[in-house]
Amino acid sequence: MTTQNEENDPVDGLLHILDLERIEVNRFRGFTPDSRSVRVFGGQVIGQALIAAYRTVTDRQCHSLHAYFIRPGNPEIPILYEVDQSRDGRSFTTRRVVAIQNGEQIFNLAASFHVKEPGFEHQFDIPDHPEPEDVPSRDSLRLELADKLPENMARSFRAEQPIDIRPIHSQSLIEPKKMDPINHVWLRLKKRIGDDPALHQAILAYASDMTLLDTCVRPHGVNFFKGAQLASLDHAMWFHEEFRVDDWLFCEQDSPKSFGGRGFNRGTIFTHSGRLVASVTQEGLIRPRSPGN
Repeated sequence: MTTQNEENDPVDGLLHILDLERIEVNRFRGFTPDSRSVRVFGGQVIGQALIAAYRTVTDRQCHSLHAYFIRPGNPEIPILYEVDQSRDGRSFTTRRVVAIQNGEQIFNLAASFHVKEPGFEHQFDIPDHPEPEDVPSRDSLRLELADKLPENMARSFRAEQPIDIRPIHSQSLIEPKKMDPINHVWLRLKKRIGDDPALHQAILAYASDMTLLDTCVRPHGVNFFKGAQLASLDHAMWFHEEFRVDDWLFCEQDSPKSFGGRGFNRGTIFTHSGRLVASVTQEGLIRPRSPGN
């Protein structure tokens, strides 16, 4: 049950939905916060599934996950997460997680965990960028739009979010213009949390589904609000080294290709000091939508 404090504090609310209820050894139950959305946010399901996998692993950290969105999740009912403990090796552990509602799979995830060990190291440099303090927050941009929207939509635009997102190449939601398929953002959890790497990974997985799919519709002058139906189809992440999601992270996102109603997106995620800590890819449905639909 969500407490009054969690309703008022969006970070506490996010931590609450990631704190799954354990039903059996390999079964967990997750809940969706009160929302006017008709479907569960994809990043929530990724984060909860990763936490479910972590609950069956000790002394190892996730280095990669691969997921498929199968059916829209219903935010009105709990989600059951079933974990298959596929393999426990000397260096790697593999888990498969299936998310179920009403007896049907809505999502599945495969994750691999690795013991810490030394090795070769190289990385791309962080690209040129403005500082996060010099970029307006997405919250402020959405508040400016709220008064121009119907009240049922304006309420969600006024609601405070747990992640501070600062888009560097912002695009109008009301009148989107054609732009290059590049979508760089700063992001940071709005409040400090503990040191558990699993939780920081789960929150980054949650946040990674918030801006990535938008990238592939930019060249077409449409968005989820006007001209296009968007839905995540699959999602993959690689965690290269430890990071804190409550410190600023720079997300370099681009979209090399869209075709046949699908758009492909990729991102590299750096710390403020320039360490490349994670990579992400996603393909999504980007179906043209006629006016009024």
